[in-house]
Amino acid sequence: MKDLHHRYQRFSEWKQQPHQVAPLSEVHHECATCGTHYEGNYCPRCGQSSKIGRYSFKNALLLYLDVWGLGNRGMFRTIRDLILRPGYMIRDYLRGMQMAYFPPFKLFFLLLALSVLVDSGMNIQGVNREKQNEKESGELVNSFSKDVLHIEPREKKPEVKPEIKTDKPLTKEDQKMMAVEESERLTTSFFEWLEQHGSVVGLAGLLVFSFPLYLLFRHSPAIPDLRFSECFVSMVYITDMFLLYNIIPSLLCFSVKAEIIYNMLTLLLPIIPIKQMSGYSYWSTFWRLLAAFIPFAVVCILLFFAFVIGIFIYLTINL
Repeated sequence: MKDLHHRYQRFSEWKQQPHQVAPLSEVHHECATCGTHYEGNYCPRCGQSSKIGRYSFKNALLLYLDVWGLGNRGMFRTIRDLILRPGYMIRDYLRGMQMAYFPPFKLFFLLLALSVLVDSGMNIQGVNREKQNEKESGELVNSFSKDVLHIEPREKKPEVKPEIKTDKPLTKEDQKMMAVEESERLTTSFFEWLEQHGSVVGLAGLLVFSFPLYLLFRHSPAIPDLRFSECFVSMVYITDMFLLYNIIPSLLCFSVKAEIIYNMLTLLLPIIPIKQMSGYSYWSTFWRLLAAFIPFAVVCILLFFAFVIGIFIYLTINL
């Protein structure tokens, strides 16, 4: 028990320590690109690594991965620290230790691409998660309606739209039907647009949420002079952490029920990095997060009502 407690203390101390940069190599090198003689890990003239020598498959693979940002050790270090010490890592990044970690926005888009690949079939079962979840969700809803609400699910029949004769004036029922169909079409188009531009919408939502969060955390004990831009970057890193954890149920092919429970539990995750980054207690972090979410929810509700009013005005003018 004492040994376990000692290991936990060492882990807690490690989490709070910033990244330690490896010392410079004292070996003398000659750059294969520009011929410069130097001591260290990189050529001071052209920046080529001292590890790059004659062509080999290993060097070619490393160079290829570096082009896409995957061979950089900072990416794997960033993923590790986002899982084990997210708030302390974000604080180190904000203090200027940016070469040690992968950029937050680049990591955001890479993780989005990875999640798409995992959902499309790159998982342990090799199945399309979107289609599987859609099927399981339909079965879950039907089971809930039958067992809890005692409603027998009805088979969907193809809708037959009545033909509207154009040589006669439209009745109120015809106008009402056209208005309903047009509103459904606009709503479907809107949600399809949101799905296609999910990354841009997500970043815009983070930008809006960062403003009240900045007002509540700008004088935190750990960062007493927090800037709005730093708060926004922190939220992008926390979203990267979310994406890392949300890839797990898709990769391991969780059931719909298990994934719903898992996603509900991950909603508590932001408390940990924000607490570590700000230096507040868990309770102070929780009520500040809750207070910042209220104006964000109000903005979302206002945008929804603006969308509904926009559809109503459009239908009034065109129908």
